Amino acid sequence: MTIRVLTAGLFALALVSTAAPAATCAGPNPAITSVVVKSVTSTGTVDVYHLVGTVTNLGSQGQPSNTLQFVDIYTDTVKHDDRGIPPLGAGKSYTFGYDWTRSADAGKGTTTMQFRIDTRQGSNCNPANGSSSITF
Repeated sequence: MTIRVLTAGLFALALVSTAAPAATCAGPNPAITSVVVKSVTSTGTVDVYHLVGTVTNLGSQGQPSNTLQFVDIYTDTVKHDDRGIPPLGAGKSYTFGYDWTRSADAGKGTTTMQFRIDTRQGSNCNPANGSSSITF
């Protein structure tokens, strides 16, 4: 019984100690940290959803001044637009906005939009956190 408990404890400790370094990476790490519907404007037959997103550099280093990056905006696989994101210092954030128009008759929860960081010049030490989606 004691050996099982000891083995389980060592296994849990190994999982914790290997997961911790993955939380940060050495270098710039732009991540989409939030996307929300800030407000909705209705004109009777059309609703305009005012979306606000935040990109934060979660890395240990700032991005160089020649970084060229965007947030690409999709529904399904169709790219509709993008928003330029300036180079970010370590721990710094940038907020972007986007308006999406749809019928006032559309049901709640029927539109899903994806937001993906598109780095054209520069580096990203953890591209896995460069996307987010919202359904409204």
